[in-house]
Amino acid sequence: MFTGIIEATGQVADKRDVGGDLRLRLLTGQLSLSDVKLGDSIATNGVCLTVTGIEADGFWADVSNETLAHSTLKDLQTGDAVNLEKAMAANGRFGGHIVSGHVDGVAEIVQLNSDARSVQIEVATPEGLHRYIAHKGSITIDGVSLTVNALTARGFLLNIVPHTAQETIIAKYHPGTRVNLEVDVIARYLEQLHQHPVTEQKPALDKAFLAEHGFFGRR
Repeated sequence: MFTGIIEATGQVADKRDVGGDLRLRLLTGQLSLSDVKLGDSIATNGVCLTVTGIEADGFWADVSNETLAHSTLKDLQTGDAVNLEKAMAANGRFGGHIVSGHVDGVAEIVQLNSDARSVQIEVATPEGLHRYIAHKGSITIDGVSLTVNALTARGFLLNIVPHTAQETIIAKYHPGTRVNLEVDVIARYLEQLHQHPVTEQKPALDKAFLAEHGFFGRR
């Protein structure tokens, strides 16, 4: 699990077609790998990748065809910058929101406008995902946890403060930039529960039920 708080920006050092899918070598920049081991997860532009090789300045990861079909990783070229976040430690601070690293689709930046010291960005939502996005709800763009400021006919608006632009690849966005989009996981589970409601009769979780099953000892 991730939080959407980017720890560093890295760079694509190598991109190889291997056995029908892709292998990437990623330089991690200021992101320390001292606590990373083989099999650990690192979100790369919001995509959860498994570390398959570790070097002094970065790591290797394999990218499946499923991931390539639903993300922008297939578009990466050597030298491109990427957002990086290591999986959250159990004792870590939850600074953003629940981010799984499982991208729902590719969105597109359609407009950028200055708003005092911030930048307002309009994002066009892929078909079928608009219903999961709520005003003032959380959204993940290229691994960055952001707040939806407004909904539009094409998608939604974001407000990017200077710190976020400086610490991520968002400063490089322009109209037409394709980005990885992950909707709030809670919305997906709520829809699944609504589509498949529980119909069988279940006992009430009350004091009598707990006593019957031994949760209250005799005095």
